[in-house]
Amino acid sequence: MTYHSRQPFQKVPSAAEVERLLHHLPTVAQLAEEAWVKGFALSVLKQSRRRGWTPSPKQLPVMRGLVSSLFARPNGGVDMIQVTED
Repeated sequence: MTYHSRQPFQKVPSAAEVERLLHHLPTVAQLAEEAWVKGFALSVLKQSRRRGWTPSPKQLPVMRGLVSSLFARPNGGVDMIQVTED
């Protein structure tokens, strides 16, 4: 008997959501502290250039998690820029 782990039900992503995730992936790759995160983000960005590409059921939750963790960082993941006047 074979046991399969069930994947939680995932909402089919809209084109707008996929576009939003792809928009933030370069920043995810740039700020990545782990090599696999940078590699994953760059790989997905490369794959997304293919005609008719959509993220796989395994890629989509990882993309969502990485982008949401980007906004969970202090300052939205962006270092503060200090402006000084001379």
